[in-house]
Amino acid sequence: MTEVGRLLISLALAGAALTLLGGGVIWSMDETRRIRRSLTRVLGEAPHAMAIARGRGKGVGFNFTTNQVAVAWDAGGWCLIYRLDELIGAELAVDGKVLARVYRGEQRRALDAMRGAETQVRLRFVFDEPRNPDFILDLWLPEDDTRKDAMTSAEAIQEANRWIARVESLLRRPVPVRPAPAVAARPPEPARAAPAPAVEPAPEPPPWEDDESESIS
Repeated sequence: MTEVGRLLISLALAGAALTLLGGGVIWSMDETRRIRRSLTRVLGEAPHAMAIARGRGKGVGFNFTTNQVAVAWDAGGWCLIYRLDELIGAELAVDGKVLARVYRGEQRRALDAMRGAETQVRLRFVFDEPRNPDFILDLWLPEDDTRKDAMTSAEAIQEANRWIARVESLLRRPVPVRPAPAVAARPPEPARAAPAPAVEPAPEPPPWEDDESESIS
């Protein structure tokens, strides 16, 4: 085999290796896989249920074993964990109007009609947490119509409506009872010695005894 032949084979092998490496990097850096990995890491196992807003780098995952909810944004770069009993409701908004909703202790407001959207399909999870009271997933925006493998507005509404039903079933579950915080037992106070009895002074002699002694002398 000539030197030129060996060079061509080496270049072909190197090109194949680079193609496989590049494909692996693209596969591992896929937005959905990155979010899933982050949710799995913070939840301790793969989410039992997960919703992702593709193209926005945001997702939410549920772990029903530990009763936890995790939310992620920046394609999994940031995550936040809630207790499942902190989830108090969810809303489906289309073009800025809430069309379906469910809240703990309230009757579900079902979606009346399936129709397309013009500007936005939004799914909002509401939590009983003052610092981070909600988490919003934009399931469809107009620019998604030009993105490959993106849902249509009608499909996004159907997906959001399914999540409203899922949240309703979660809110019907009994709220797990959290154990009361342990209170450290107060150490017993050391025994105190009984106070010594007070010594009463000797009574002074009556004044007439001094007069009698002077008169006898």
